[in-house]
Amino acid sequence: MNPYQSLRDYEEFIYTLPQQFRSISSSTLVVIRRGGRMVTVSGEIIFAQGYRLIVKERLTFDTGPLVLKRYGYEVWCGNEKLYWYDSQPHPQDPALVSSHPHHKHIPPNIKRHRIPAPAISFSKPNLPFLIREIEQLIET
Repeated sequence: MNPYQSLRDYEEFIYTLPQQFRSISSSTLVVIRRGGRMVTVSGEIIFAQGYRLIVKERLTFDTGPLVLKRYGYEVWCGNEKLYWYDSQPHPQDPALVSSHPHHKHIPPNIKRHRIPAPAISFSKPNLPFLIREIEQLIET
């Protein structure tokens, strides 16, 4: 089932993530309706060994499916920011064309070092991919 079909479906998707992924220790994610057509999702997903995922999403809807318009996902371990994803366009960077505007910031020089993020999308939920990516970090 696509969790973007309705606001209710997406809320259920967000609030049941700990049941869907046993690697999640806890979640503070909240879905907040902002007027008649906008929703924000924000908070943290906590994992073992000090890993956490900070989530910020902005979605819009009328009466149909939700559409992800903007996001920021940060992955931390303890006090160290490991990497992040965002949808801020960088049209001047030809290396990012393949997944425009989706990209990942990675070390070194995490603010300026960006790579394409083909697994991130506006048309499907990104959190399952991000959670599996963190699960791989925990396993190594």
